[in-house]
Amino acid sequence: MELLKDSVYGVMKNLVAKGGGFQDKDLSGCLKKILTKKELGHIKVKYFKNGVLSLNIDSSPWLYSVSLKKEKLLACLREKEPGLKDIKFFIGEIG
Repeated sequence: MELLKDSVYGVMKNLVAKGGGFQDKDLSGCLKKILTKKELGHIKVKYFKNGVLSLNIDSSPWLYSVSLKKEKLLACLREKEPGLKDIKFFIGEIG
């Protein structure tokens, strides 16, 4: 009987080999390309699940500023990850 830790290790190894999900460099490259340095200081990636990228933003003025660039972000990120359906913005902690 296979040990649980060996099963988990095998699954994780396959996901990495298949490139499951966004690569951090792809995500940060698009964010840096579209957003200003000040905007980047107010954002944290929350999760990427079921084709939805969730971003925490620390205040409503910054959320508004970033949301104005949502379509550009979607276009850039979809080049890297065609399965991306939407970006959701939430006010929340970034640190």
